[in-house]
Amino acid sequence: MRVKKLSIGSRAALAILAATLLVTGTCAFAQQEKVLHNFNSKDGSTPGGLIFDGSGNIYGTTSDGGKYGAGTVFELSPKTGGGWAETVLHSFGSGKDGVFPEPSLIFDRSGNLYGTTDLGGKYEYGMAFELSPKAGGGWTEAVLHNFNKNGKDGIYPWSGLIVDANGNLYGTTWEGGEYGDGTVFELSPETGGGWTETILHSFNGKDGVLPEAALTLDAFGNLYGTTLLGGKNEAGTVFELSPKTNGNWTEAVLHNFGNFIDGRNPQATLIFDASGNIYSTTVNGGNHGFGTVFELSPKTGGGWAETILHSFNNAGNGGYIPFASVILDASGNLYGATSTGGKYGAYGSGGTVFKLSPGAGGGWTETLLHSFGKGTDGSNPDASLIFDSSGHLYGTTVEGGKDGDGTVFEITP
Repeated sequence: MRVKKLSIGSRAALAILAATLLVTGTCAFAQQEKVLHNFNSKDGSTPGGLIFDGSGNIYGTTSDGGKYGAGTVFELSPKTGGGWAETVLHSFGSGKDGVFPEPSLIFDRSGNLYGTTDLGGKYEYGMAFELSPKAGGGWTEAVLHNFNKNGKDGIYPWSGLIVDANGNLYGTTWEGGEYGDGTVFELSPETGGGWTETILHSFNGKDGVLPEAALTLDAFGNLYGTTLLGGKNEAGTVFELSPKTNGNWTEAVLHNFGNFIDGRNPQATLIFDASGNIYSTTVNGGNHGFGTVFELSPKTGGGWAETILHSFNNAGNGGYIPFASVILDASGNLYGATSTGGKYGAYGSGGTVFKLSPGAGGGWTETLLHSFGKGTDGSNPDASLIFDSSGHLYGTTVEGGKDGDGTVFEITP
């Protein structure tokens, strides 16, 4: 099993700024969680984020395990009468294939899957791949780009990809680029086959270092993302890249983290609401030092105002250290997961799923929907949740379950 490169947000570095205050919010430990699948190393280990197709099948990656021990892409299909059947669509690690796929996959309009791997490929610095369904069954993998340490290209693509209406793919790399601090890149399909990479931005420290999360695309073609470190206070940034008519892109730093009780070290994807406000999480910082949920709102006349909606705490039964982003329901409630904390065990226990509800007069109330770590339940949910059409929540845990290699779970709020 690999040990992923240590980031500020990894568990080994998270026992900082400890506090002993009571957790705020409402604790309601719902017993409505169901484990849909237990990984067993042979079919993968350490699962990441999930997506649905139009038929209700679930797709995801595992960063370890599989035939060659370097991760998998899997599908879970609902069975008639109940339960889920798993199919491993691809095992990474054979030949010049990539190794250790990143958590998130995406579909294009034709049903092809796209993603990245941390390492492997032609130059061993990671790659972008496509999986296409075959007419008679099975899937075919194609390598779209091999990242290369050549002083311009990015290396170590730790984020998944996003796709625009024209089929162009966008992502970030953890390092590389002109200054070695990471990049934002575009992959464009060529007429007749193949893909062309364009570096849209190279980070330089002052505007951020180590972009780890997938990007977000708005209706105007602007890209938004986060950097784990760098910026004015060396605690990470939120940035925007806007396309210009000449084909170049302009970067703007929307927020520098690290002032007083502000969050620190964002490493999750950003989401928008219908009013153009941005939401996400930080793994450190806040009132108690164990991470935050924040909102950025556009100000009249320009600029963005930050509001800390919730500061996580390691006291009581609350969860803390949210690696994952939040998701938004139609009523304006936010849902997310914390990597550790919760009802079962002391410091460093199995993590939680939480809900944040906006109050009529302002402020937000936290409700704990589930605490992981009891019995053969999963442990340590690190990836963002997803909704089905009925409002049920789905996600993964990187550890725990029947065989200790992680789970896919469902929660009915």
